[in-house]
Amino acid sequence: SPAYAQESATAGPGRVELSVIPGGGLFFTEDKDAREPGFGNYDLGGALAVNINRYVGIEGEFAGALGVTQGLTAGGFSSDLKTPNMLNYSGNLVLSAPGRNGVVPYVTGGVGGLSLLETPEVGISKTETFLTGNVGGGLKWYAGRWGLRADYRFIGVQSKDEAPAFFGQVTRYGHRVYGGVVVNLVR
Repeated sequence: SPAYAQESATAGPGRVELSVIPGGGLFFTEDKDAREPGFGNYDLGGALAVNINRYVGIEGEFAGALGVTQGLTAGGFSSDLKTPNMLNYSGNLVLSAPGRNGVVPYVTGGVGGLSLLETPEVGISKTETFLTGNVGGGLKWYAGRWGLRADYRFIGVQSKDEAPAFFGQVTRYGHRVYGGVVVNLVR
């Protein structure tokens, strides 16, 4: 019978992966005392992961949340205003479960920062940066060197006394969901 020198390539995570995130949403809930409004922004970005083995990886994420005009009804805001653009960046530990047929479920968590860019319409006169933490998970589906990714994150944003009235004077919680394309850069 014939013999082949190559291993058959299985669909799955590579040593180094790039995720391109063309679309998602970042949603902040209204704080419990209704001092700061709840709102949502369009989310896009990318991530670079180094997988130590098939179960453990380290990932750096960078995302931009683009402000969207919407009705804001808490914290003294009662009109349609454009929410601030934001930058979100974090370092995460990713734990992947064994998958079948190229589908790999994972859980993740990490720390990072959230920067609200200047938006005078809602009282943000300069860029404000906050410490964040996140936990979440998702699924990756691989078809050889590329694949698709669906991800959910629960985000906590630490408050600051000198933060603007619109965001950050109380601890805020948000939800980030996105879909992306995964490319194995190194197998």
